[in-house]
Amino acid sequence: MELGTDVNFGALTRMMFNYLQKKENVSMHFDHEVRKLKQNDGLWEVKVKNETTGKKRVVKAKFVFIGAGGGSLPLLEKAGIPEGNGFGGFPVSGQWLKCVNPEVIERHNAKVYGKASVGAPPMSVPHLDTRMIDGKKALLFGPYAGFSTRFLKHGSLLDLPLSIKINNIRPMISAGLDNLQLTKYLIDQVRQSPEDRMVALREYLPTAKMEDWELETAGQRVQVIKKDEKHGGVLEFGTEVVTAADGSIAALLGASPGASTAVSIMITLMERCFSDQIKTEDWQKKLKSMIPSYGQPLNGNAQLTEEIRIQTTHALSLKTA
Repeated sequence: MELGTDVNFGALTRMMFNYLQKKENVSMHFDHEVRKLKQNDGLWEVKVKNETTGKKRVVKAKFVFIGAGGGSLPLLEKAGIPEGNGFGGFPVSGQWLKCVNPEVIERHNAKVYGKASVGAPPMSVPHLDTRMIDGKKALLFGPYAGFSTRFLKHGSLLDLPLSIKINNIRPMISAGLDNLQLTKYLIDQVRQSPEDRMVALREYLPTAKMEDWELETAGQRVQVIKKDEKHGGVLEFGTEVVTAADGSIAALLGASPGASTAVSIMITLMERCFSDQIKTEDWQKKLKSMIPSYGQPLNGNAQLTEEIRIQTTHALSLKTA
């Protein structure tokens, strides 16, 4: 569509970090691992380890946000807040076939979607996907699911076993029993041979040749499992924001949030953890300058929708329709 665009979120994140590093009131530390979290006298004591030097230190904070992707659940468990009880995680890795033949890549300029297999998770909808990566055209097909007990792409094989606690073992068993089709789907996916993957690709691209494609592992998703009064435990395919009653700590669990949900997730977090501040004139003014439609429904408001589209188009430097 005329207003459509691809965004390289890795590049966007690096740009935001570079900007923040130049701010006087912001300190950023890379290559650090959080080892412990403990609340003491209204402050969170966060024990971190510098992975480069091996040095450990404690950082004190009034507010902590855990946005560590698949690593969020173990950190939430270390925080020990009651609101985190009953949550578990089920890791699923994603793989894609990447085309390495420039002639084949150049012939395609579309995203072609199919339907997910019976018992497959929603994010497994197969598609042939034209992308622009670092300014270069690329062609991908997938996703293919894989399984690992790691919660992060380069995590530990003990991540899943160590995440099982007394307070979440029942929800995890219940969710497993209720999702036997998903388990079967993952087993079938893991057992796939290169030839099996090509069969799936040829449903979309009948002329595909094995030598033109290579397999890439994209990363890990840790799906949320949470306690449920009726079923004991349920497997969620979205995201979950868990906050302490005092608003001093929040964690984002679940599949990686995309552009369509990231902003609403952060607004929800602010409403829960900074409920007094978000009502002030200064906060409202700042939010409305960042999000012009903040607090206003777009459904049924054609004029506002058109205004927002024009602003978005300008921000993304796209041509107007």
